[in-house]
Amino acid sequence: MRQSDNKILVIGAYGFIGAHIVARLLVGSFQVSGLGRNENTAEKVLPGIKWHIADIAKMASPDDWHEITKTYPTVINCAGALQDGGSDDLEALHFHAVKALADACITHNTKLIQISAVGAELDANTPFMRTKAMGDDYIRKNADDYVIFRPGLVLAKNAYGGSALLRMLAAFPFIQPIALKDAKVQCTSIDDLTIAVQMAVAGEITPNLTYDLVETETRTLSNVVAETRKWLGFSPAKWQVPLPSWLVFAVAKLADALGYLGWRSPLRTNAIKVLQNGIIGDAAPWRDETGKALRSLDQANFIAPAAAEDRLFARVSLLMPVVIFTLSIFWLISGIIGFWQIERAASVLTTVGWPEQTARLSVGFWSIVDIALGIGILIRKFAKAACWAMIFVSVIYLVSAAIITPQLWSDPLGPMVKVLPATVLALIARVTLENR
Repeated sequence: MRQSDNKILVIGAYGFIGAHIVARLLVGSFQVSGLGRNENTAEKVLPGIKWHIADIAKMASPDDWHEITKTYPTVINCAGALQDGGSDDLEALHFHAVKALADACITHNTKLIQISAVGAELDANTPFMRTKAMGDDYIRKNADDYVIFRPGLVLAKNAYGGSALLRMLAAFPFIQPIALKDAKVQCTSIDDLTIAVQMAVAGEITPNLTYDLVETETRTLSNVVAETRKWLGFSPAKWQVPLPSWLVFAVAKLADALGYLGWRSPLRTNAIKVLQNGIIGDAAPWRDETGKALRSLDQANFIAPAAAEDRLFARVSLLMPVVIFTLSIFWLISGIIGFWQIERAASVLTTVGWPEQTARLSVGFWSIVDIALGIGILIRKFAKAACWAMIFVSVIYLVSAAIITPQLWSDPLGPMVKVLPATVLALIARVTLENR
């Protein structure tokens, strides 16, 4: 291999799959660069590589890609999104950008490795699978040097998306709520996926083909969740609680709506439909190509045992929606009550000498602040700032009360004492909002 051939660009390099591929290639002494749309996240996840910062969903022309495909002999596309939402456009990301990238790769004789998904078919019943298939189909019909990998449910030591959802489900104490328990699933170890990509980069497999990367055995979702629970070291569930389809889709619709507020929940409608259809592929072509099967779920779990932080992640992920909802309700109700009982609240200040109009304005202002914080934490891009603001405002309340109205600290109902756990909860929420 020529020295220049060592240069590789990974699109979506700070994502769940992309970051593992970068790590594998760096160990293999390749010169790896990344492309992603968020510079802060990129530098936080993989600070040791060169970054190109761009939103590939907006790179719909081959001209947008020529400089990249001219510079890098191999490009690996790991970018993807589950569902249309606040910052995601599936057709732009999975088809138009991929089409433009493939055309640019043809111009510069660049090898293109595409990470797709089993079930990506043109007649699929989800936009995720259809748009993935559109990109794959264009590559097959037009690219000169490509490999398409279609993994199943990808599992790794860390978790994101579907694997994070599995751990959340497995973290339920005593009972095991589950929907679509008989859905068919084949898993893919992230190690096997990254090894396959490395082989494709090195030219060790037949090019211009599509390979499903899945374990040989087909499992039920119920079995996968039970194995995840076992891997985490949690006790087996005493009761399995099947969830009705109407409830699951109601929750998924709510998750869809939250997507427009920036929350990329793995429990959206597309994910449920994908599970309904089954996450299954054909393991034979890869086995015939390499002479060996991929690791089974059991084997992958055995060589990467769970640690305390994995159990903590599972439990915190399960509690995070409850924490965010609780904080939102707490601050919204606080603000609404302030307006509703403005005369009574203002009297607390007038009894210590404040003018009535000033007291009313103060109560009204801080009620608006409370409501704004209750709304702000529900919008994903503002949620971290809202947590810090909740802590800051709480400190203002506590200090002000100590100076201006110290009698509130001895109130039998403890209004000031209750601010303390709310402050700690906001700090916990801020920590749980890290998603990479």
